[in-house]
Amino acid sequence: MYTSFFGLQEKPFAITPDPRYLYLSERHAEALAHLLYGINEAGGFIQLTGEVGTGKTTVIRSLLEQLPGHADVALILNPRITPAEFLLTICEELHVPVPEAGRGSTKILMDLLGRHLLDTHARGRRVVLIVDEAQNLSTQTLEQVRLLTNLETATAKLLQIILIGQPELRDLLDKPELRQLAQRITGRYHLNPLSASESAAYVKHRMRIAGATAEAFTPAALREIHRLANGVPRVINVICDRALLGAFTQEDHRVGAALVRQAASEVYGRPIPAPWLKWATTAAIAAAVALVAVGLASLWSARPADPVAEAAQPAAAVPAATGVTDTLPATPPTTTPAAPPSTAGLDDLLASHANDTTTEAALAQLFALWGITYDASRGRGCDQAARQDLECLFQKGSWAQLRTLNRPAILTLTDDVGRTHQVVLTALDDESATFELGGQLRTVPIATASRYWFGDFLLLWRPPMAVAKALAPGMRGAEVKWLRESLRAAQGLPAAPGGGDAYDDDLTRLVQDFQRQHRLTVDGVAGVQTQIVLDTVIGATGSPTIVAQVAGG
Repeated sequence: MYTSFFGLQEKPFAITPDPRYLYLSERHAEALAHLLYGINEAGGFIQLTGEVGTGKTTVIRSLLEQLPGHADVALILNPRITPAEFLLTICEELHVPVPEAGRGSTKILMDLLGRHLLDTHARGRRVVLIVDEAQNLSTQTLEQVRLLTNLETATAKLLQIILIGQPELRDLLDKPELRQLAQRITGRYHLNPLSASESAAYVKHRMRIAGATAEAFTPAALREIHRLANGVPRVINVICDRALLGAFTQEDHRVGAALVRQAASEVYGRPIPAPWLKWATTAAIAAAVALVAVGLASLWSARPADPVAEAAQPAAAVPAATGVTDTLPATPPTTTPAAPPSTAGLDDLLASHANDTTTEAALAQLFALWGITYDASRGRGCDQAARQDLECLFQKGSWAQLRTLNRPAILTLTDDVGRTHQVVLTALDDESATFELGGQLRTVPIATASRYWFGDFLLLWRPPMAVAKALAPGMRGAEVKWLRESLRAAQGLPAAPGGGDAYDDDLTRLVQDFQRQHRLTVDGVAGVQTQIVLDTVIGATGSPTIVAQVAGG
């Protein structure tokens, strides 16, 4: 109706997930890149969560348009089904013939899927299962999903699973009976609503895709759109569509803030006042409260104090603990007062220790574990580390990867209102993680911490030689000699005769055996992760660790 009036070729704010209109905020771009990476790499689960309307389904559609040629995808959009129906749907998506007698048998369906995946793997293809609205999966079906990851060869998983859902999916995977599945998640992403600048860019992007050659929304209107939609793309679409229609009926080629509020009133079914009116009302109430408080204070000051009654006041009740326990103080009580026993959940702890979860505070804690000092006034943390012969490693990973690397790390945790916190991981076992917060070590169940951590971490490591670099076949030198001697020491073998400073086939096999033993990427190249794990196994540099004993070390 209004498209020609605004010079548009089509309606720009339809709520259907058209990939042409995908606006990649920084977080959306990361999510899409992570999903594409998951399709090309083997193993485990990837979890993508976000509130209703934040663009999860649109990201899926864009992902499907960018599939590599070697990938076969099974997409499940309605997961409210039984385990047998779930397996049958996968078979149908992958065009696996299923006999009529086996359509209700999970064993027959699993056998058929296993044979198909082995055949697909032999032909050099990848199979990816994408489950949308995964928060609707039953516990029994999720357990069946976990069993699918047991389909593997000696070196690779045969199926990559991507679970996409609302934040309730995180709560679902926190259940104790699903902890085995939660521990297999190798990547987590959460789509937050758009910021004010991203909301404005989103509106302009969709208008341009639809053919607009002029700005239809005023800057004030764009600010109101973000405020009233809370940065949720789907709500932005609905409000903008109504606002454009309202401008068309008034024959106005510019959409102002008042029209946006009118459109939002129609969307929400209630009047939407201007923000200044709310502020004026709040100020009037505050003034009235202040006057009452002054009156009460004057009356109270006339009463004599009763110290006996004050001393008899009962102590505040202490609420029950919720998933976080305290261990010994991270620093001696003489230098840092010990915090009282924690009675809050992780979200409350992060909020109460916001000043201790800044990047600067986390870097200071991490540096202290290495026996060095971080000074925020002396430049970037990694540059300061380099001056102390340490290197930074920043990447995305999983709990299993942190156990393998076995170094204290700064983890980025995102609380329930979207604030990020940098915390130092000081210990890790199969069931729990220990963080330093408020001068104390706080131990948190893995399932709880996983709700807040989406894979970002930074750690320090000490390279064995002067320069940190990957070592690969064909190289020669002292670094290669160190690598050979260290690998032989790790295997309990005597030193190689003649030194062996050439990266030959024998050394490549030693590297591959070590990588396979410690569940690293088996490529025969001694990169950063291989060097870190090797250093831990032989204990060469005395680096701080987070796991008491490396598996297989």
